[in-house]
Amino acid sequence: MRDTSVMDQKTENADEVLKYIPSLRAYARGLTRNADDADDLVQETLVKAIANISKFQPGTNLGAWLFTIMRNSFLTDVRKRTREKPGTKDCVSATPVSYPSHETYITGQRLFASIAKLPPHYREILLLVVVIGESYEDTAAICGCAVGTIKSRVNRARKMVMEDLGTTDILEILDVTPRS
Repeated sequence: MRDTSVMDQKTENADEVLKYIPSLRAYARGLTRNADDADDLVQETLVKAIANISKFQPGTNLGAWLFTIMRNSFLTDVRKRTREKPGTKDCVSATPVSYPSHETYITGQRLFASIAKLPPHYREILLLVVVIGESYEDTAAICGCAVGTIKSRVNRARKMVMEDLGTTDILEILDVTPRS
């Protein structure tokens, strides 16, 4: 006979993993800069997490564990791609017929293009802390560095984005007024 409490804990952990899908998807899109690759990375992360759910220690941060799995999977894939030669990069089927002209869309595209230009270690930290909303401590655990390093990289990344966009206030770009 199997211990039902162990099985219940595994099922509970697996259900908890599913709650992180939106955050995982956002982080994956920031890492890969491609929606299809991001979806593949999320799927790979979920498969690995659920297959190894017994290795997760209850009471620890499940989100940090999942983001670490995703980051490691992404870095492994990057190393593989540097050894392999890709096929044709440009594919006509991926080119949209017409581009939207909505101002918010354009501003968002400028912002994401600016974030995409950041060096990987700044982009990754900015996405985790600012876009996804992870704490400095959790981000430090995910990336394997000190909290001070995380804070410094977030500050530098914000400055680089604002400089690239030609503003001193990121809220000006987003046309957002701060709440009182």
